[in-house]
Amino acid sequence: MSDESTGATRWAFEQFTHKRDGLGDGARATAIARQHELGKLSARERIALLLDHGSFHEVGGLVEPKRDTFDTGHLQAPMDGVLTGYGYVDGRPVCVCAFDFTVLGGSNGRIGETKVERMATHALEHGCPMVLLLDGGGHRIQEGLDSRHFAQGSRYFQTAVALSGWVPTVAVIMGPGFAGPSNFAALCDFVVMVRGTSTMGIAGPALVAAATGEVTHKNSLGGAHVQTDANGLADIAAGDDAEALACVRDYLAYLPSNSRLPAPSVEARDTEAGFEAALLDRMPDNPRKAYDVCDVVRGIVDEASLFQIKPGFAPNLVTGFARIQGRAVGIVANQPLHLGGTLDAKACEKGAHFVSLCDGFGLPLVYLVDVPGFLVGSQAEDTALARRSARLLFELGQATVPRVSVVLRKGYGLGYIAMCGGRSFDADLCVAWPTAEICAMSVEGAVDVAYQKQVKTAADPAAKRAELIGRFKEQLGALHAAEHFGIDDVIDPRDTRWVVHAALERCLPRKRHRACPDKPHGISPI
Repeated sequence: MSDESTGATRWAFEQFTHKRDGLGDGARATAIARQHELGKLSARERIALLLDHGSFHEVGGLVEPKRDTFDTGHLQAPMDGVLTGYGYVDGRPVCVCAFDFTVLGGSNGRIGETKVERMATHALEHGCPMVLLLDGGGHRIQEGLDSRHFAQGSRYFQTAVALSGWVPTVAVIMGPGFAGPSNFAALCDFVVMVRGTSTMGIAGPALVAAATGEVTHKNSLGGAHVQTDANGLADIAAGDDAEALACVRDYLAYLPSNSRLPAPSVEARDTEAGFEAALLDRMPDNPRKAYDVCDVVRGIVDEASLFQIKPGFAPNLVTGFARIQGRAVGIVANQPLHLGGTLDAKACEKGAHFVSLCDGFGLPLVYLVDVPGFLVGSQAEDTALARRSARLLFELGQATVPRVSVVLRKGYGLGYIAMCGGRSFDADLCVAWPTAEICAMSVEGAVDVAYQKQVKTAADPAAKRAELIGRFKEQLGALHAAEHFGIDDVIDPRDTRWVVHAALERCLPRKRHRACPDKPHGISPI
């Protein structure tokens, strides 16, 4: 090889090295320092925390933005504002897109969007999870105000729909998230926000003021406390970037890489010390007294394995992943500490989405039932509860994974059916604790409606009402329910873990769907 060709090769390599090195955090110290001052990690630091050490392989790191429209001729946007590539979480491949707030506020350029589309397509074709680390202001205004760029729309959303139920999709909102980032996140299965730094919503305060005249603050409009605990738009609010990324790793640990694979199992562990034995005395003597259903869960599942989804939203229903003898399951449990465990519109939305998630990825469903029914009254009607409760039934009716129901205390009305009680949705096992009460509605309310005349005309109305209530309550118990085989068995609460485990061990991973084979699409009530 001649000296001339050797020199050209060396020059080309030096150009490449200079370009690559200029994209690292070390070459942009001032911008990275500003990011740290905001309490946020850089895009590269986030990827390093999310993925197994040294496993990230970047794709599209050398791209430049399009500079073909007004006011973009001198636009500087390394990587077009988004890092994309592949890596591993616990040894399993994932696709990652991390938007870089230090590059034009993390705005989405046309080339950057193509990079994200490429990652989504790879996740679709190869069956690996898709993780979006979002920190920015949506579509880049300079490029969006040009029909050559925007007329074709975005192919990403069609791909995102195809990903749903095929691979786990995760969005972490790690900074400004109004508009574009919220649109990305809305199609993901699992969404994490960071308290104090992240926001979500259709539009930010400036656009809201311009469109409607309403003056509001970003946190009151779409802060983590609003969108996680109040609205349920996000699933978990983390304290900082590191905690948010740890949540993603924990979440993925319960799910298969795609819906054709079994969920990863781990070594079995015992329940938390003392919780299993305490199940015998967990129910208060007073049926109106509340208790924490999470203590029941801890007496059934492997120690420290409960990972709650939406813990702050609709707290009257607990949903989350857990493990029983190392096997991942989905837990759906009424929480008497909030609304007595009654199901309202928010709880129905929360439960329906969780059932769909578990069924999509093959996790058996374990229902722990203590439900007085659905919320009633004008406020409940204003939330279209009849439709939203139907969605809870709809998703359970579509599910094909094994399901087990355990009635702990109250199993009243349609709420009992929506919590997979009895035979309504072909539970693979339906059992009850001795403390269970199962009936169509509250006995007190039923007596007041059906026996109003008898009570009023009695010599002692109060005594007559108490007599009727007592008589009917004699028919509600678990043993009574088992007599006509409405449930499979009544069990010792301390045996719950092993009864559930044995049922899941003998069940096939999925049942055949009962839907008409020619039906292309079920129509959700919502």
